[in-house]
Amino acid sequence: MLHHAPLLTTIAAGLGAAFILGLIAQKLRLSPIVGYLAAGMAIGPFTPGFVGDPEIAMQLSEIGVILLMFGVGLHFSFKELLAVRKVALPGALIQMLVASAAGTGLGLFLGWSLGAALLFGLALSVASTVVMLRALEDRQLLDTRAGHIAIGWLIVEDLAMVIALVIIPVVAADAVGPLELTKELAITGLKVGAFVALMVVVGRRVIPWLLAKVADTGSRELFTLAVLALGIGVAVGAAWMFDVSFALGAFFAGMILRESELSQRAAEDSLPLRDAFAVLFFVSVGMLVDPAVFVEQPLALLATVLVIVGGKFAIAYLVVRVLKYSRRMSLVVAASLAQIGEFSFILVTLGTEYEILPGDAGDLVLAGAIVSIVINPFLFAWASRAYRASEADDAAPREYEGRGHVIVVGFGRVGSRVAAGLWERDIPVVVVDDNENRVKVMRDEGREAILGNGVRSKVLHAAGIDEARMVVVAIPDPLNAGAVVSKARALRPEAVILARGHRDVDIAYLTELGASQVLVGVHEVADLIVQQAGEPMDPAQ
Repeated sequence: MLHHAPLLTTIAAGLGAAFILGLIAQKLRLSPIVGYLAAGMAIGPFTPGFVGDPEIAMQLSEIGVILLMFGVGLHFSFKELLAVRKVALPGALIQMLVASAAGTGLGLFLGWSLGAALLFGLALSVASTVVMLRALEDRQLLDTRAGHIAIGWLIVEDLAMVIALVIIPVVAADAVGPLELTKELAITGLKVGAFVALMVVVGRRVIPWLLAKVADTGSRELFTLAVLALGIGVAVGAAWMFDVSFALGAFFAGMILRESELSQRAAEDSLPLRDAFAVLFFVSVGMLVDPAVFVEQPLALLATVLVIVGGKFAIAYLVVRVLKYSRRMSLVVAASLAQIGEFSFILVTLGTEYEILPGDAGDLVLAGAIVSIVINPFLFAWASRAYRASEADDAAPREYEGRGHVIVVGFGRVGSRVAAGLWERDIPVVVVDDNENRVKVMRDEGREAILGNGVRSKVLHAAGIDEARMVVVAIPDPLNAGAVVSKARALRPEAVILARGHRDVDIAYLTELGASQVLVGVHEVADLIVQQAGEPMDPAQ
């Protein structure tokens, strides 16, 4: 046995077992995640046979969390984050408060101290980054309104955990007073603020510049290395210098890098590693679970799972509904959050280190995590089918034959202006947008509008792609726009496809995916100025 190489053997055994059991799960029409978790249990310390190193596996899984959040940041902008603050901020705080209270009540019922019960409840209240992002990506909901709300919600939870990780050691210390606690919280707030300021002021200049310099070398290997070094380096540096979580640091690094012309390439190059390390995350979770807890504490485990899955789902659903979002969007957001993961493990470890949590509390959190992660794909599949049903409310294609209509995908600043101009000229238009409020307004005005994500075949068919003469992709994010362009070209090869871009690199990227023409704002403005400058001046003006 290669006892001198625990890192290598853990990776080899973890990925090998995950591949075999994940494939079996897929054949049984289960989520591959179930196979990955089973692989972790198979190589864990509580089952016979080979035993991997759980500590190494957890560190490897942290890389998966970093890369996933870095990738999300590449798709997300500060504007999009602020756009969902009115639902994400109160929603996350209310859900964490109620779920923590329910978990605390369960802990007290099981006979634990108040401190142990509070920490147990907090561990049950925070969702897993990896599980949520995988679920959203698998169903192409990451770049929808529901996906943005779920991610914003996750960021708020992340910030709350940063504060919790500061409070716990202080409260665990002897003779702690309000002054000491206030001081620690103020220091934490300053650190987080300093990190955000550094990323906005310095990072948005240095990171894109550095990546551009590496790209100029022409070496794909160096470029990929630079992307990984930036994502992981910023995450680790943020944790070391500012006590910010790895996930939050990586998310901000991705958002900063999104402003670079090379963001699409960065996302594509980091994708294979993101997937591989995400698998190792699920393996590491399985390794931590002692199967005996399922036999020895079935009722306590059932109650724990009910708080995690049932309680958190119900709270999130009600909060989103109260904030006047639709049932279908509420279901997707709620399903995204009905599980626990990496932060829960950190809290358990911290509680054990400071002798706050009893051993059986940690076992319940870990077992509850694995059960919630197994249930989540089924819950999410049900919720996302309801979301799809909203897109399919009018998914039976309408009578577009012979109209030669134009499909406008995205009804933001550009898309709304394009659609308005076409309507003025009595050109038939069908708008596709994933914002239900916009779609409702258009329908109330008697306009043709389809609710959904333009990357899906069903949505484009509902918009009449088979009869459309032109598709205008007005989505601002080139990565998302590229996916829509590619899908539209595959479904309607003869259509004219127009897309918008921001930089020269977008032209090549979107044209390669099938766009007939890519319009870049600065180019069009320059051409218009030249045209105006070349016309004779009217003396009367």
